[in-house]
Amino acid sequence: MTYEALAPHFSERALKMITSANVRQDDVKNQFGHDEIHYDNNAIEAGDRYINEQRGYILAALLTPGNLGAWVAFGRLIHTAQDFYAHTNYVTMWLDEHKDPPPTPAEIEPLRKDLIKSPGLYSGRIYFPMDMLAFFPFLRPLALKFLPKDSHGWMNLDAPERGYKFDYARAAAVKRTVYEFELLQKILPPEMFARFTDK
Repeated sequence: MTYEALAPHFSERALKMITSANVRQDDVKNQFGHDEIHYDNNAIEAGDRYINEQRGYILAALLTPGNLGAWVAFGRLIHTAQDFYAHTNYVTMWLDEHKDPPPTPAEIEPLRKDLIKSPGLYSGRIYFPMDMLAFFPFLRPLALKFLPKDSHGWMNLDAPERGYKFDYARAAAVKRTVYEFELLQKILPPEMFARFTDK
């Protein structure tokens, strides 16, 4: 998703660092006590704050020599932005409004304010230890028997095996990644933005 959205805009070395920082957000140390990173356990407002903090880190990093800090912060930012669509019921709410016939994944609108601010928006709760077991394919069917429908195990759209909604979550995440890039293009002064893209 990250390469698809950003490859035209960054140098190869910048893109590698951004992607690496994105992937590292799923390290074990970030899975416990950091719901804001993944929008887990209904940490909607905390996830939004985390994204805003990373924007601030990007600006602060670009006020100093070097680009690494800005690239790492952007990788963290887009990981959380992408997880929003995989870990909340945003895709489900959007699809509920578009049933006859359902639109293609490419048509999803990732930033519908009425859905983002809806009291019906929520994310998957982590139920220990069953949600951990659901990460293992051979244990997943057993774990799901014991997990409630609002669990991360039932709700997450992290892989194609999760069904047709995965394609919508992925498409929304790609669009959101482009949006976050374009927002920085508007916020940053031209010379700072040129440094950031490393082109």
